[in-house]
Parts: sequence; C-alpha cells; structure tokens
Amino acid sequence: METSVYEPRIVVIGGGTGLSVLLKGLKKYTTRLTAIVTVSDDGGSSGRLRTEMGVLPPGDIRNCLVALAETETLMDKVFQHRFQQGSLKGHNLGNLLLVAMTEITGDFVSAIREVSKVLKVRGKVIPATLEHVVLGAVMSNGSVITGETSLRDYGDKIVELFLIPEKCMPAPETLDAIREADAIVLGPGSLYTSILPNLLVDGVAEEIANAKAPVFFVSNIMTEKGETDDFDAADHIGVIVDHVKRQIVDYVIVNSGNIDQERLNRYQEEKAIPVGAARQKIKDMGMKIIEAELVSDDDVAWHDSDKLARIIINQLT
Repeated sequence: METSVYEPRIVVIGGGTGLSVLLKGLKKYTTRLTAIVTVSDDGGSSGRLRTEMGVLPPGDIRNCLVALAETETLMDKVFQHRFQQGSLKGHNLGNLLLVAMTEITGDFVSAIREVSKVLKVRGKVIPATLEHVVLGAVMSNGSVITGETSLRDYGDKIVELFLIPEKCMPAPETLDAIREADAIVLGPGSLYTSILPNLLVDGVAEEIANAKAPVFFVSNIMTEKGETDDFDAADHIGVIVDHVKRQIVDYVIVNSGNIDQERLNRYQEEKAIPVGAARQKIKDMGMKIIEAELVSDDDVAWHDSDKLARIIINQLT
C-alpha cells in the first residue's frame, strides 16, 4: 500500500526576484503552490509592453512561472532570453510570449494557464489584480509621486503607498487560495514595490487576517536603497501594519548567517546594510521570530532557496 505524501497548500505573495527564489525551493516539497504576484511594474521590457500594448506587465509573472517549472530545461532558457540588439533590444522573449498568448486566448489569466502547461509548472501563478494599477506614494517632503520606477528613483522616504485606482479588485482565484491555504508567505522582496501593492488590493489583507493558516513574513537580508534604508525587520512589519490597519503576520523569518566582507563591500555603493533582527521589538509586537542561516552561496546576499523553503515546511510538519 502506497503512503501518500503530505503536500501543504502554500500561498506566496510578492514579486520580483525574491519571490522566484522562494518558489524554486518550495516546489521540491509541494505542487499545491499559489504565487500571487504584483502587477505594478512600469520599467524595462514589462513597462514598454504595458505602455505600447496596454497589457498587464508580464515580467514578475514570467519569473515565477520559470521558477516553478518542473525542470531546468531549454524551454526555461528560452523564456528568460533577453534580446541584445535591434528593435527588440531589452525585451524578454518570455514577456513577448505571454503578450502573444494573451491576444490568442483573449485574457491574461488564460495566457498564464497555457504557458504553465508548456513549462510544466508545479503550482499556479496569479496576478494580484487584473486591473491596470499604478503605484503612488506620499513622500516625507510632502511630494506625491506616481509610478514604480519613479518611486524607486526619487530618493526620499516613502510615508504612504497607495494604488491608482484605489479600489482594485483581486483576481478571482486569489481570495479562494488564501482561504484554503495551510501557510501564507509574504516576501522576500521589495517592501513597497513587491509586497505592499498586493496587500492593498481590495479584500486581500482582510482575507489574510481571517485565514486559519499561519502567516510568515520573510525579511530581506539587506536593506534596499530608496525603500527601506536603515530598516530592521520590525520596521518592515510596522509599515505593513500602518497600511493594512491590522496585524496579519504570525512568524518573522530573519537571516542570522554571516555575510562576508566582500559581499558587504559590493552593497556599499547602494548604501545597503544587513537588516537587523529586532528580536525584542518583534516579540513585543506579538509575533514569533525564526532566525536561521539563510544566505546563498551566490555573489549577492540573497536567500538560499532550499534553506528558506525548509524553514517554512518544518513549521508545517
């Protein structure tokens, strides 16, 4: 008699590189994964396609699809190929394929579903909203800035983030996935441009707050220029609470591993420093802290996919 392997339902929420790193680790433990991905990117290939063709930005979606692909195949490399010359210079082939499939199928969600079949994706990738949202922010000097790229480049502290339009409805499957989850993971990723935009979509934060599943926040290893300068892990949580008006996190995962001086030197130009654990502040806020050595062996101070995934899986078994 075969013994069935427990595969937890895990919902991960974010965008950018950080989310892809986590997904690569989690797909080894479960196929019941749902990635809820921000669609506010307005830079690079995604930004150009968004402006020229009126589509949702495909870049973060594409990265998550490739991260969840069953094997590292030639097709994965095709999806990540970036053109280096001509009128397509800077465009990513996977982005173009998603846009083409959107035209063929008639909608973005169907396009993601068809591309998922091609890549044999382990799980689902869902845009946080199907509306064409723009990020806006009130800065510490009182200025109001719109557009994700502009926010990153402005060089002033963000006081309040908002979406335009303010009332954005979630994609149909989003709330169901959160409701049925065994675990919900926020991050890792840029606080203001990858994580918060998802939580500001109507109903998402409320559904997370009401969910039975434990909610994990994965703190970035390094601070991020223009977003989280000098932030510790508790500061990240404080920003989330301020924006969603409630405490939605149960566990905060922070890196306790050493970052060698060579890598620290690379981050000096960006004025980035390791994110402090803020143990007592996190406990005082009513959350549990999980500290572990999570730094990858790469040239940059990113999370190790396998180590991070094991931390989350171990809490569920």
